[in-house]
Amino acid sequence: MFIDFKNLSQNLKNFKKGEPFHHCVIDNFFHKDIARKLSKEFPAYDSKEWYVYKNAIENKKASNNWNLFPEITYKVLTYLSSQEFASYLSESFNKKLYPDIGLHGGGWHIHSNGGNLNPHLDYSIHPKLRLQRKINLIIYLSELMTKDMGGEFGLWSGDSNAPNDLAKTVQPLFNRAVIFDTTQNSWHGMVNPVTCPSDVYRQSMAVYYLCDLEDNADSHERALFAPRDNQKGDEDVENLIEKRYGIQSSHEVYRDDEINSNDS
Repeated sequence: MFIDFKNLSQNLKNFKKGEPFHHCVIDNFFHKDIARKLSKEFPAYDSKEWYVYKNAIENKKASNNWNLFPEITYKVLTYLSSQEFASYLSESFNKKLYPDIGLHGGGWHIHSNGGNLNPHLDYSIHPKLRLQRKINLIIYLSELMTKDMGGEFGLWSGDSNAPNDLAKTVQPLFNRAVIFDTTQNSWHGMVNPVTCPSDVYRQSMAVYYLCDLEDNADSHERALFAPRDNQKGDEDVENLIEKRYGIQSSHEVYRDDEINSNDS
């Protein structure tokens, strides 16, 4: 098996103790040999296989194309996206969960030097399944990332409109996972942009789990971003955030030339 379930089960006991919203951090998520194989299967950063996000609030590359995943990545994501694993999480959280086998927003993510992801709330309603996004699982898979290379994962307190205070910082260390509830005004993102050498990349794998629509479910179908402190009052950034949030206008943010760009 790919995962140390004894370790996972022990750490999940802390999930509901997490602040400012339910979460836990799990070191050594995969067996070490699996984690190393997964790390080596990421495409080169300048590969044309990536979907490119590059603007003032996001600077990253991603892929959820199953046809591009090599053998170990394919097998691991198949398992993490299985009803078997979703049922394990359902029992752990006492909540019926469904895997998103389409990896909408999930799969591979990679950041180079300057990579960024502003604080944001994830979309609530899945655009295809009409289920509610409930649980995020993110596993960091760069053996060369160290604590001085930025790109820390942050958890902010806040309401449904904006984040308030940074409550917790998590270093994206190799084979470390973060799992959290996305339905609790769960503002998250990078505390600081990545500051790694040119040959080091912040790599991660993400899988999301859905639930039936809750009575108080937010209706938003796009992520809501927030400006960083040095961006507040910047009209261009505020307009970008508004467009990114709109169902129709979000397509204006990512034009075909940006999507197919391989600029770093």
